[in-house]
Amino acid sequence: MNTDPELRPLGVDGILVRFSRVLTEEANAQALAFRDQVADAGLAGVTEVASSLTSVRVGFDPAQTNRHAITAAIRSLIATHTTPDTRPRRLWRIPACFSPEYAPQLAEAAALAGVTPDQAIAEITAQATRVIAIGFAPGQPYLGMLPDHWDIPRQSSLTDSLPRGALITAVRQLIIWAADAPTGWRHIGQTAFRVYRPETATPFAFDPGDAVQFHAVSDTEFTGIKANPDTNGGAQCEVLR
Repeated sequence: MNTDPELRPLGVDGILVRFSRVLTEEANAQALAFRDQVADAGLAGVTEVASSLTSVRVGFDPAQTNRHAITAAIRSLIATHTTPDTRPRRLWRIPACFSPEYAPQLAEAAALAGVTPDQAIAEITAQATRVIAIGFAPGQPYLGMLPDHWDIPRQSSLTDSLPRGALITAVRQLIIWAADAPTGWRHIGQTAFRVYRPETATPFAFDPGDAVQFHAVSDTEFTGIKANPDTNGGAQCEVLR
Protein backbone atom coordinates (compact mmCIF):
# COMPACT_ATOMS: atom_id res chain seq x y z
CA MET A 1 0.00 0.00 0.00
CA ASN A 2 1.13 3.55 -0.61
CA THR A 3 -0.30 4.84 2.68
CA ASP A 4 -0.92 2.96 5.88
CA PRO A 5 -4.58 2.85 6.91
CA GLU A 6 -5.89 4.61 9.99
CA LEU A 7 -6.42 2.54 13.13
CA ARG A 8 -9.12 3.71 15.51
CA PRO A 9 -10.78 2.17 18.61
CA LEU A 10 -14.36 1.10 17.95
CA GLY A 11 -16.20 0.42 21.18
CA VAL A 12 -14.70 -1.63 23.99
CA ASP A 13 -14.10 -4.68 21.83
CA GLY A 14 -13.25 -3.44 18.34
CA ILE A 15 -10.67 -1.75 16.15
CA LEU A 16 -11.49 0.08 12.93
CA VAL A 17 -8.96 -0.17 10.10
CA ARG A 18 -9.85 2.61 7.65
CA PHE A 19 -8.23 2.69 4.21
CA SER A 20 -9.88 5.89 3.02
CA ARG A 21 -12.49 8.45 4.04
CA VAL A 22 -13.65 8.58 0.41
CA LEU A 23 -15.18 5.64 -1.42
CA THR A 24 -13.02 4.53 -4.35
CA GLU A 25 -12.66 1.16 -6.02
CA GLU A 26 -9.05 0.96 -4.81
CA ALA A 27 -9.97 1.67 -1.18
CA ASN A 28 -12.81 -0.84 -1.33
CA ALA A 29 -10.50 -3.49 -2.82
CA GLN A 30 -7.94 -2.82 -0.07
CA ALA A 31 -10.58 -3.22 2.63
CA LEU A 32 -11.93 -6.47 1.18
CA ALA A 33 -8.43 -7.93 0.80
CA PHE A 34 -7.41 -6.94 4.33
CA ARG A 35 -10.58 -8.48 5.75
CA ASP A 36 -9.58 -11.78 4.15
CA GLN A 37 -6.00 -11.39 5.39
CA VAL A 38 -7.09 -10.87 9.01
CA ALA A 39 -9.57 -13.74 8.82
CA ASP A 40 -6.92 -16.08 7.40
CA ALA A 41 -4.42 -15.08 10.12
CA GLY A 42 -6.57 -16.65 12.83
CA LEU A 43 -5.56 -14.12 15.49
CA ALA A 44 -6.19 -15.33 19.03
CA GLY A 45 -9.18 -13.64 20.62
CA VAL A 46 -10.60 -12.18 17.40
CA THR A 47 -14.35 -12.73 17.26
CA GLU A 48 -15.33 -10.87 14.08
CA VAL A 49 -13.77 -9.47 10.93
CA ALA A 50 -16.23 -7.41 8.89
CA SER A 51 -15.66 -5.03 5.99
CA SER A 52 -17.63 -1.95 5.02
CA LEU A 53 -17.10 0.30 2.00
CA THR A 54 -13.54 1.40 2.84
CA SER A 55 -12.78 -0.06 6.27
CA VAL A 56 -12.57 -3.24 8.32
CA ARG A 57 -13.81 -3.83 11.84
CA VAL A 58 -11.77 -6.30 13.87
CA GLY A 59 -13.73 -7.40 16.93
CA PHE A 60 -12.10 -9.17 19.85
CA ASP A 61 -13.01 -10.81 23.15
CA PRO A 62 -11.50 -8.76 26.02
CA ALA A 63 -11.52 -11.91 28.17
CA GLN A 64 -9.09 -13.61 25.77
CA THR A 65 -6.90 -10.73 24.57
CA ASN A 66 -6.56 -6.94 24.77
CA ARG A 67 -6.56 -3.94 22.47
CA HIS A 68 -2.78 -3.52 22.60
CA ALA A 69 -2.12 -7.10 21.45
CA ILE A 70 -4.69 -6.97 18.65
CA THR A 71 -3.45 -3.57 17.48
CA ALA A 72 0.12 -4.89 17.34
CA ALA A 73 -1.03 -7.93 15.37
CA ILE A 74 -2.97 -5.72 12.93
CA ARG A 75 0.06 -3.51 12.38
CA SER A 76 2.15 -6.59 11.59
CA LEU A 77 -0.43 -7.68 9.03
CA ILE A 78 -0.51 -4.20 7.51
CA ALA A 79 3.27 -4.34 7.05
CA THR A 80 2.88 -7.44 4.87
CA HIS A 81 -0.34 -6.35 3.14
CA THR A 82 0.20 -6.25 -0.62
CA THR A 83 -1.77 -4.78 -3.51
CA PRO A 84 -4.86 -6.97 -3.79
CA ASP A 85 -6.04 -8.84 -6.85
CA THR A 86 -9.13 -6.79 -7.69
CA ARG A 87 -10.49 -9.26 -10.23
CA PRO A 88 -13.86 -10.68 -9.13
CA ARG A 89 -13.99 -14.33 -8.15
CA ARG A 90 -17.53 -14.74 -9.44
CA LEU A 91 -19.75 -13.02 -12.01
CA TRP A 92 -23.51 -13.00 -11.51
CA ARG A 93 -25.83 -12.32 -14.45
CA ILE A 94 -29.28 -11.30 -13.23
CA PRO A 95 -32.42 -10.48 -15.26
CA ALA A 96 -34.15 -7.20 -14.41
CA CYS A 97 -37.37 -5.66 -15.69
CA PHE A 98 -37.37 -1.91 -16.33
CA SER A 99 -40.96 -1.39 -17.50
CA PRO A 100 -42.97 1.37 -15.76
CA GLU A 101 -44.86 -1.16 -13.62
CA TYR A 102 -41.61 -2.45 -12.16
CA ALA A 103 -39.49 0.70 -12.37
CA PRO A 104 -41.72 3.53 -11.13
CA GLN A 105 -38.85 5.97 -10.47
CA LEU A 106 -36.60 5.15 -13.41
CA ALA A 107 -37.52 8.31 -15.34
CA GLU A 108 -36.92 10.48 -12.27
CA ALA A 109 -33.54 8.89 -11.54
CA ALA A 110 -32.52 9.10 -15.21
CA ALA A 111 -33.39 12.82 -15.32
CA LEU A 112 -31.26 13.46 -12.23
CA ALA A 113 -28.40 11.60 -13.95
CA GLY A 114 -28.89 13.66 -17.13
CA VAL A 115 -29.89 10.76 -19.39
CA THR A 116 -33.07 9.36 -20.90
CA PRO A 117 -34.69 6.25 -19.40
CA ASP A 118 -33.47 4.16 -22.35
CA GLN A 119 -29.94 5.51 -21.89
CA ALA A 120 -30.18 4.77 -18.18
CA ILE A 121 -31.11 1.14 -18.83
CA ALA A 122 -28.28 0.83 -21.35
CA GLU A 123 -25.74 2.21 -18.87
CA ILE A 124 -26.97 0.09 -15.97
CA THR A 125 -26.80 -3.11 -18.02
CA ALA A 126 -23.63 -2.30 -19.99
CA GLN A 127 -21.16 -2.86 -17.19
CA ALA A 128 -20.66 -5.26 -14.32
CA THR A 129 -20.76 -3.62 -10.93
CA ARG A 130 -18.98 -4.99 -7.89
CA VAL A 131 -20.38 -5.98 -4.51
CA ILE A 132 -18.60 -3.33 -2.46
CA ALA A 133 -20.38 -4.13 0.81
CA ILE A 134 -23.21 -6.16 2.31
CA GLY A 135 -25.39 -4.62 4.97
CA PHE A 136 -28.52 -2.91 6.28
CA ALA A 137 -30.44 -6.17 5.79
CA PRO A 138 -29.18 -9.78 5.63
CA GLY A 139 -27.36 -10.40 2.36
CA GLN A 140 -28.25 -7.01 0.90
CA PRO A 141 -25.54 -5.86 -1.54
CA TYR A 142 -24.26 -2.39 -2.30
CA LEU A 143 -23.10 -2.46 -5.93
CA GLY A 144 -20.78 0.09 -7.50
CA MET A 145 -19.67 2.18 -9.00
CA LEU A 146 -21.84 3.66 -11.74
CA PRO A 147 -20.47 6.51 -13.93
CA ASP A 148 -19.95 9.89 -12.27
CA HIS A 149 -23.21 11.40 -13.50
CA TRP A 150 -25.05 8.78 -11.44
CA ASP A 151 -23.94 10.53 -8.26
CA ILE A 152 -27.56 11.42 -7.59
CA PRO A 153 -28.89 12.15 -4.09
CA ARG A 154 -31.29 10.08 -2.11
CA GLN A 155 -34.87 11.24 -1.86
CA SER A 156 -35.80 13.90 0.67
CA SER A 157 -38.50 11.58 2.04
CA LEU A 158 -39.00 7.85 2.47
CA THR A 159 -40.92 5.51 0.22
CA ASP A 160 -43.11 3.50 2.59
CA SER A 161 -42.10 0.12 1.22
CA LEU A 162 -40.37 -1.48 -1.72
CA PRO A 163 -40.70 -5.17 -2.56
CA ARG A 164 -37.98 -7.76 -2.18
CA GLY A 165 -35.86 -7.91 -5.31
CA ALA A 166 -36.33 -4.22 -6.17
CA LEU A 167 -33.38 -2.63 -7.95
CA ILE A 168 -32.74 0.81 -6.48
CA THR A 169 -30.12 3.52 -6.93
CA ALA A 170 -28.41 6.54 -5.35
CA VAL A 171 -24.89 7.99 -5.05
CA ARG A 172 -23.44 5.92 -7.94
CA GLN A 173 -24.59 2.67 -6.37
CA LEU A 174 -27.22 0.01 -6.98
CA ILE A 175 -28.91 -2.22 -4.42
CA ILE A 176 -31.04 -5.34 -4.77
CA TRP A 177 -33.57 -5.04 -1.96
CA ALA A 178 -33.42 -7.95 0.49
CA ALA A 179 -36.93 -7.69 1.96
CA ASP A 180 -40.04 -5.55 1.83
CA ALA A 181 -38.96 -2.34 3.60
CA PRO A 182 -39.02 1.47 3.36
CA THR A 183 -36.19 3.36 1.69
CA GLY A 184 -34.96 6.76 0.59
CA TRP A 185 -33.42 5.32 -2.60
CA ARG A 186 -35.21 5.35 -5.96
CA HIS A 187 -36.88 2.26 -7.43
CA ILE A 188 -35.57 1.86 -11.00
CA GLY A 189 -36.14 -1.82 -11.80
CA GLN A 190 -37.20 -5.17 -10.43
CA THR A 191 -35.56 -8.56 -10.15
CA ALA A 192 -36.88 -11.86 -8.82
CA PHE A 193 -33.51 -12.57 -7.22
CA ARG A 194 -33.33 -13.42 -3.52
CA VAL A 195 -30.11 -12.11 -2.00
CA TYR A 196 -30.92 -13.83 1.31
CA ARG A 197 -32.09 -17.44 1.46
CA PRO A 198 -31.96 -18.58 5.09
CA GLU A 199 -33.20 -22.05 4.22
CA THR A 200 -30.01 -22.83 2.27
CA ALA A 201 -26.49 -23.82 3.34
CA THR A 202 -25.17 -20.45 2.08
CA PRO A 203 -27.85 -17.90 3.06
CA PHE A 204 -26.05 -14.90 1.52
CA ALA A 205 -26.00 -15.18 -2.26
CA PHE A 206 -23.17 -12.68 -2.71
CA ASP A 207 -19.68 -12.27 -1.32
CA PRO A 208 -18.06 -8.83 -1.24
CA GLY A 209 -15.96 -8.54 -4.39
CA ASP A 210 -18.37 -10.51 -6.59
CA ALA A 211 -19.31 -8.89 -9.91
CA VAL A 212 -22.95 -8.41 -10.87
CA GLN A 213 -24.29 -7.63 -14.35
CA PHE A 214 -27.96 -7.02 -15.06
CA HIS A 215 -29.68 -7.68 -18.35
CA ALA A 216 -33.05 -6.24 -19.30
CA VAL A 217 -36.05 -8.50 -19.83
CA SER A 218 -39.60 -7.76 -20.96
CA ASP A 219 -42.71 -7.93 -18.79
CA THR A 220 -43.59 -11.28 -20.36
CA GLU A 221 -40.14 -12.71 -19.73
CA PHE A 222 -40.18 -11.42 -16.18
CA THR A 223 -43.55 -13.04 -15.51
CA GLY A 224 -42.08 -16.36 -16.62
CA ILE A 225 -39.01 -15.89 -14.43
CA LYS A 226 -41.15 -15.16 -11.38
CA ALA A 227 -43.21 -18.28 -12.04
CA ASN A 228 -40.13 -20.50 -11.66
CA PRO A 229 -38.78 -20.03 -8.11
CA ASP A 230 -36.20 -22.79 -8.54
CA THR A 231 -33.96 -20.55 -10.68
CA ASN A 232 -33.63 -17.75 -8.09
CA GLY A 233 -34.79 -15.09 -10.47
CA GLY A 234 -33.14 -16.60 -13.52
CA ALA A 235 -29.68 -15.70 -12.21
CA GLN A 236 -26.53 -17.37 -13.48
CA CYS A 237 -23.24 -17.45 -11.59
CA GLU A 238 -19.87 -17.97 -13.29
CA VAL A 239 -16.76 -18.75 -11.24
CA LEU A 240 -13.91 -16.66 -12.68
CA ARG A 241 -10.98 -17.67 -10.47
